Amino acid sequence: MSNMATSSNKAQINNKTESIFTPLSIFLALRYVRSRQGQGFATFISASSTIGIALGTMILIVVLSAMNGFEKELANKLLSIVPHGELVSVNQPISKWPKEIKRIQQTPEVVAAAPVIMLAGMMQHKTQLKALEIRGVDVKLETLVSDIERYIVAGSWNALNNKSNDDDISNGVVIGAGVAKKLAVELGDSVQLLLPSNNSDAKQNVFSAPVKRYVKIVGIFKFGGVIDDTLAYVALEQAADIKQYEEGQTQGIRVKFTDVFSAPRVIKDIAYKFDHYVYIKDWTRTQGHLFNDIQLVRMVMFIVLVLVIAVASFNIVSTLIMAVNNKKGDIAILKTMGASRKLIMLTFIYQGLVNGLIGSIVGGVLGVALALNLAEIVAFIEQLFTLTLLSADVYFIDHIPSHLNMPDVYITVVTALIMSLLATIYPAWQATKIEPAQVLGQA
Repeated sequence: MSNMATSSNKAQINNKTESIFTPLSIFLALRYVRSRQGQGFATFISASSTIGIALGTMILIVVLSAMNGFEKELANKLLSIVPHGELVSVNQPISKWPKEIKRIQQTPEVVAAAPVIMLAGMMQHKTQLKALEIRGVDVKLETLVSDIERYIVAGSWNALNNKSNDDDISNGVVIGAGVAKKLAVELGDSVQLLLPSNNSDAKQNVFSAPVKRYVKIVGIFKFGGVIDDTLAYVALEQAADIKQYEEGQTQGIRVKFTDVFSAPRVIKDIAYKFDHYVYIKDWTRTQGHLFNDIQLVRMVMFIVLVLVIAVASFNIVSTLIMAVNNKKGDIAILKTMGASRKLIMLTFIYQGLVNGLIGSIVGGVLGVALALNLAEIVAFIEQLFTLTLLSADVYFIDHIPSHLNMPDVYITVVTALIMSLLATIYPAWQATKIEPAQVLGQA
């Protein structure tokens, strides 16, 4: 009976000891961190790991925010002019397009739809020639699927509907700023359009004279990038006259969606219900390479910077191994006093996590601050060193965008903490293998 009572008392003592020692691991870890301050090399290794984790976390947050900004600009600006989806007739033009547009607009994901006639040709002014993509559009409906009117810098978008006194068809044209610069033309100048002949009876391998039309520049838009150098707009009636379409006929229908990333799916669903043989187009075929490039850069930078955080985190291994070697006597004494392997291991895990916790929090705060002010910081650097990182003549934006997404911050900080935790496991496990008899016997 006495033996059973003794065993029961020992079990109770052990349980009480474990409950007492549970916060002791944190107390010891913080004490070891403070005692490390006097050791020059150990302090340097510890500080380098903390700084490395902070820098990796900060840069990763900034890079992800920049990629989010480019993605947002792609969706909000570039796709404000580029059609989300298009249905283009294969052979015969689409008849009764107002009726078809009303039917398409009944689709829940559709914001608006508008007719379009696409022409490819040359614009000539004196001795200058410029190849163009010319879109014949309905002036009112086009503003529902495109923000082109917002980028008019000279003239008026509605002037496309103006008709001359001796003609019942508008002869106005709206061109990009790059085209105006190439041809050296201004608002009000007359230019000549040279378009392919629509004569279907022409013999093969026989050159047909181009269709010539004189038009007046009634508007100039400046969007940025190659669009300014390649695009022009004319009224739908004028394009239909050039293509010899009858009233109510159009070549294609442009569609704008509530979610640009659902465009490939929705435009296919609309086309399958369409009563005409059409080509199915969406923005991912014309501008999708930009989105893919953004995603590729995001993935590469994420992997690279996570590896940077990993390298910095594994400096914790060196710090803890040195700490274990320095604290062998303390570990042996703790074991002789009844400290469990769990206590020893948690002590050094917590000690290593201090570096990861400080680094990830500092890096996260700095990363958020930089991401929120990235555009202003880059603009200041450009002004200070007279640099131009993004040219509006080449790209569709002239600044470095940034859009902070808090889940990216959480993922980055948690990733840094997990890597810090993994780095502590091996040194902490090695600490539990120290035998008190060997250490104290050598003392």
